[in-house]
Amino acid sequence: MLFEQITIVGVGLIGGSVGLAAKARGAAGRVVGVDRDPNSIAKAQSVGAIDSGTTDLAAGVAGSQLVVVCTPVDRVAEVILAAARHVRPGTYFTDGGSTKGNIVAAVQGKLPPGVEYVAAHPLAGSEKAGAEHGRADLFAGRVTALIVGKLGSDWGRTVTVGRFWEALGSRVVLMNADEHDRTVAFTSHLPHAVAGAVAGITPKEWLHLSAGGFRDVTRVAAGDPDLWAAIFTANRDATLTALTAFNSRMNEFRKLLEAGDRDGLKRWLNEGKQVRDALGT
Repeated sequence: MLFEQITIVGVGLIGGSVGLAAKARGAAGRVVGVDRDPNSIAKAQSVGAIDSGTTDLAAGVAGSQLVVVCTPVDRVAEVILAAARHVRPGTYFTDGGSTKGNIVAAVQGKLPPGVEYVAAHPLAGSEKAGAEHGRADLFAGRVTALIVGKLGSDWGRTVTVGRFWEALGSRVVLMNADEHDRTVAFTSHLPHAVAGAVAGITPKEWLHLSAGGFRDVTRVAAGDPDLWAAIFTANRDATLTALTAFNSRMNEFRKLLEAGDRDGLKRWLNEGKQVRDALGT
């Protein structure tokens, strides 16, 4: 067992899955949940994701050796800074936020002595929300990025937190905040915007003619708009860079289509196929 007690702040899908995985895999002896919504706490407790819960942040983090913050990205830093006043020296903070630069910059140098923050991003999730959709195997075989170097922790401080994420089933990779945010803008944030765009231009009365392709492309468009608006805002510059590249790619497709260039279209499609094939199933 890595920790006698951990606290999860924000017991939705990710937070609930952290609790389920920590309990199922023996990473924590006791799991406390903190959430502003009492109904979320009740749901998390009913599915066994947490042992107890509270809406009181100070009470919820007291006595825990690790605090995992799973709130929307625009609240992570403020939660860490507020909770840090109520924990003992030697306590670790980590998080599940999908943007990193904004969070680590806001926290850097502001924690009490002996309290450490190791920024993390488990690349796992679903378009569904709530602890009732959590899974103990959500992180199994999935990458969790830990932020080191510029605007991040040193290697020594990541070891304990890295072991926790590995205990949940993750494969830990290390990168700096800029690299992380630039990369996920292409691999996560842009795809969500594209899914929203495809879904948004499609009249509902045409949905009876949709098939697997439409469902696959638009699945993540069912995600929480508030959560994703916060992510796009937090990672604005990197997402705009990804969007520029996407627009250029689609303009190339338009020109090939307008010219009736079948060989060019095959080349364009094959370039995308090769990348998708490299991903595997």
